Amino acid sequence: MLLELLAIPSVTGSAAETEMQHRLTAQLNHLGLHVDLWPLDLPALRAHPNFPGGEAPRDEAWGLVANTPGGGDGPTMILQGHVDVVPPGDPRQWNGAPFVPRVTGNVVHGRGACDMKAGLVANLAALAAIRASGARLRGRVAAHFVVSEEDGGLGAFATLQRGHTGDACIITEPTGGTLVTANAGALTFRIEVPGQATHASTRDAGVSAIDAYLPIHRALARLEDRRNVATDPLMAEYRTPYALSVGTLRAGDWASSVPDRLVAEGRLGVRLGEDPAQAVADFETCIAEACADDPWLTENPAIVTWPGGHFASGRLPAGHPLAALVRDAHSDAVGGPQVRERGAPYGSDLRLYAAADIPTLQFGPGDVRLAHSPREQVSIPEIVAVARTLVLAVLRTVGTK
Repeated sequence: MLLELLAIPSVTGSAAETEMQHRLTAQLNHLGLHVDLWPLDLPALRAHPNFPGGEAPRDEAWGLVANTPGGGDGPTMILQGHVDVVPPGDPRQWNGAPFVPRVTGNVVHGRGACDMKAGLVANLAALAAIRASGARLRGRVAAHFVVSEEDGGLGAFATLQRGHTGDACIITEPTGGTLVTANAGALTFRIEVPGQATHASTRDAGVSAIDAYLPIHRALARLEDRRNVATDPLMAEYRTPYALSVGTLRAGDWASSVPDRLVAEGRLGVRLGEDPAQAVADFETCIAEACADDPWLTENPAIVTWPGGHFASGRLPAGHPLAALVRDAHSDAVGGPQVRERGAPYGSDLRLYAAADIPTLQFGPGDVRLAHSPREQVSIPEIVAVARTLVLAVLRTVGTK
């Protein structure tokens, strides 16, 4: 199943996202689950005041939720995963085609291997095992398979808006054998820096937007340092838990002209518990001060806007029993050392479920350090270990008759 899903190039916003949802629907129907597959009302979702943002253009998107049949007055456990993947980047850096999965020993390679089609397969394997066991559940198990996680969380947002909810949620993002109970947030920024064009041979008669941007870039580095001075204990293992990174720079339209405009786009890390509006204000103050200290930018200030995804931070409440439940399930189902708890420096759908008062954590196969890279891979034994843990955690949560 993992190899089949990896061969579907479900890049965020592409038609293959829809193909993934329909392929998973067939699998969920095969398991005898009650399936809700629906087209998302994109205009209505984008108009919602709590819309989480997005970056990839799209004409359609589909939601997919499946529930175990029957059940009674017991709780509902959600197993959640996203179907979209990021683009593969430079194909020359891959050892093989990104969407032609390769198996070496017990390791599977390919775009989406750990982020997070291995997690989807672990969810499906757990559901299949529970169904095959014939266990009569007192509660229900719900599978939430969502699109658009990579660019904001449209799919999870739409799923919750449709009324699909539960008493607890495990997201099978890659966690490298740990429990992730908190996520930092991330906001996408755009900085437009003006210059003054002229012929390159007389560049002193103009102002290069590239040169004008440099003091802003230095100010951003100082801002990142300030925002990472004191961190939550869950984030203590990270050198820079709240990274501020410029991802793209675009300037100029002719080699022999001085560029009159530079656009820088990147992501601003949001601290655990921080209001995203405060992070925005912190960033905009930094840019305004950098402009005020520069003669050209004082008269021609940079413009800051906030396109793309808006990831607030999120966390499982301290001491919530869900963490101990998954930790004990892993020990009993798999053995080995007890899994430790930590936070993650990236945004995820966790914050949307937490905001909906659904206790949520992440526990899934793979190492996030390999995600979004040409070295992306996952080991089959790790997928199996996660699936076994999920089975036990689910049965202990929903109960049996």
